[in-house]
Amino acid sequence: MTRVGIVGASGYTGGELTRILSLHPEVELTVATSRQHAGKKLSAVYPHLSMISDIVCEDVNISELVDRADLFFTAVPHQTAMEIVPRFLEAGKKVVDLSADFRIDDARVYEKWYQAHSAQEYLAEAVYGLPELNRQKISAARLVANPGCYPTSIILGLAPLLEKGVIDSSTLIADCKSGGSGAGRAANVGTLFCEVSDGFRAYKVGEHRHTPEIEQELAKLAGHDLTVSFTPHLLPVNRGILSTIYATLKQDLSSQQVSDMYSSFYKEERFVRLCEPGIIPATQYVRGSNYCDIGFKVDPRTGRIIIISVIDNLVKGAAGQAVQNMNLVCGFDEAMGLETVPLFP
Repeated sequence: MTRVGIVGASGYTGGELTRILSLHPEVELTVATSRQHAGKKLSAVYPHLSMISDIVCEDVNISELVDRADLFFTAVPHQTAMEIVPRFLEAGKKVVDLSADFRIDDARVYEKWYQAHSAQEYLAEAVYGLPELNRQKISAARLVANPGCYPTSIILGLAPLLEKGVIDSSTLIADCKSGGSGAGRAANVGTLFCEVSDGFRAYKVGEHRHTPEIEQELAKLAGHDLTVSFTPHLLPVNRGILSTIYATLKQDLSSQQVSDMYSSFYKEERFVRLCEPGIIPATQYVRGSNYCDIGFKVDPRTGRIIIISVIDNLVKGAAGQAVQNMNLVCGFDEAMGLETVPLFP
């Protein structure tokens, strides 16, 4: 059995990691940290884990924890991760980091959008953890930078078209909506029930920190730098991301030709589901699962293609993808522990 630890177990992502890992046949959860809830069972923090996991939360003390697991998930905020991840790596451990600290290749870009980076020497070896694009690199990595939730939905939605060069990369617009859990569990006036219920609003317009991550990975697919107009919105729901992505086509393409591109690109992918013609993806059809559902519409009137991409922000957008990456790093079947059928209704 591979021993795994979760640093930052009491956030929504930590709870999801525990839920998924508790039924994984090849791992044992041996460490769960939470400064706020040290000494409590995690099932007391998250009652839905009662009789699923009896692990007790501990304070973060790297020197005492490091020898008790082979791989660590760091589900902590940016800046905190860059302080602790190097210590795990120096001890010979493998890490799947769920913060933004190792996702951006260029430290200057990271510092423009976040803050000073104190572990720049690890940026070059960190592998961006989107398995559908980087499977071989992830399998050989000791540090995987788990993607953000919005970037996952946008990159998977656009990847086949950018690789084929059939869309104008200067025309990309990503109009995205997320459930409230994407903001985390910490108390915040903007995500209180009365602030969210019966409402719908945009936020961080033109300045969301996922922007450089999205542009970085899409540029690799396109083969040149590009700019994306990305606007996130907050939905009055718990889970889910729906990204509506617009791009201008460089040539006349039929729906069948586009469908063939997506089918060819994702034909071997376990967690990308392409919708049948006439079916529009929706967040309720991926709830609780590691799937990304993708649909599209070619609009000959405007010469554009409209792509709809949906994920559960806590699973494929966070914990599920992290376990998918762990499976690759550890040499397990990539889908192990992740084949939960979406919950509906």
